Amino acid sequence: MAAEQAGIWRKAPLIGLAAFAIAAAAGLAVLYGKGPSGKDEAALCPSAGAVAARLAPLAHGEIAALSIDRRPKPATAVSFNGPDGKKLTLADFRGRNVVLNLWATWCAPCRSEMPALDRLQAKFGGSDFQVVAVNIDTVRLDKPKAFFAEAGVKNLNLYADPSADSFEALKVAGKALGLPTSVLIDKEGCEIGVMAGPAAWDSKDAEAAIAALLGRGGQG
Repeated sequence: MAAEQAGIWRKAPLIGLAAFAIAAAAGLAVLYGKGPSGKDEAALCPSAGAVAARLAPLAHGEIAALSIDRRPKPATAVSFNGPDGKKLTLADFRGRNVVLNLWATWCAPCRSEMPALDRLQAKFGGSDFQVVAVNIDTVRLDKPKAFFAEAGVKNLNLYADPSADSFEALKVAGKALGLPTSVLIDKEGCEIGVMAGPAAWDSKDAEAAIAALLGRGGQG
């Protein structure tokens, strides 16, 4: 387990001027809402603000750790492998609302919350919603599939990023400090909120939030 964790943390930016420049740029982007080009990224998500406003009052109880961005911006670009090994990006899920979840088999809270994510997918999954659970194990790549079978996960597709670059991208963007990390993304590809740590995704609180994300009012 320690070796697998070390494989992730070695992906952290090297200490030095290059890392400082990346962190400073990310910090300024968050502070001023600007992207690398200097543009106001929130302007690229004109309708997502209304979605965020619907969700903000629902971030309580079992999902109190959900942080809603009142001025949503395009989601951080990440890539990973699909169940068939094909390289995918979040752009491949445009048109669907997404819960992007980064997890690893060595992460006990990740393993604990996976059945709840599976039940969330069973309840809401369809043409307008998908849980995209991306495993970032960097060694023993057979373990995630074995864990899905052991845990009885039946509704989630197994996505994988053995490079762990997706975690690094979210970390640099200030969206991830550890695992699990979940990102709520609307159908236009705009980031609505971030959950740091595990959540009871099959709870009434979570279901109400996902229903609001989908524009279904109070429906669960």
